Amino acid sequence: MRAEAAHTTLLVAAWPSFQQNRLIKGLLLAFAGSLLLAMSAKLQIPFWPVPMTMQTFVVLLIGAAFGPRLGVATIALYLLEGAAGLPVFAGTPEKGIGLAYMMGPTGGYLVGYLGAAWIVGTLAQRGWDRTVPTTLAAMLLGTLTLYVPGIIWLTHLIGFEKAIQFGVTPFLFAAAFKIALAAAVLPMVWKVVSRRA
Repeated sequence: MRAEAAHTTLLVAAWPSFQQNRLIKGLLLAFAGSLLLAMSAKLQIPFWPVPMTMQTFVVLLIGAAFGPRLGVATIALYLLEGAAGLPVFAGTPEKGIGLAYMMGPTGGYLVGYLGAAWIVGTLAQRGWDRTVPTTLAAMLLGTLTLYVPGIIWLTHLIGFEKAIQFGVTPFLFAAAFKIALAAAVLPMVWKVVSRRA
């Protein structure tokens, strides 16, 4: 693999003309990504205090496909939409909207989305999303990055033991499934894109 290819995101590899009019295309992709995140938040299996959705999977994929800068910008746009009161989060508008919702039990995880997109995007830009083992590692690191602020915030609200009990343990199987799914999908997509190039 050439050095420059290792520093290419999946987005740029699949859509080479993205580099032309990058700002406009980036804004459109960030908006589309924020809509995808909102939709993924609504696909859920209810648990308390953190609903299990496909949202973390989409966060990790956005980071990997878009790279760190556009990935974080997309997540930031999504969080701004939620802070402005749009019902983009899991359980909204039933459980509240805007900043009041963001200060609730899921607030730390929402902040963790930014870190997860950055770490996965950075690793993907370095070629970690090309093989199953390295994609597994990148997704695991991204998931851990997402969980840390979530656990810290829940600990502040309900204590450490309950934070682990309610905010981590019920979702370990789902997290493992999403990591494995991403590790299966991303290298396969890269193979398809590489054949087209």
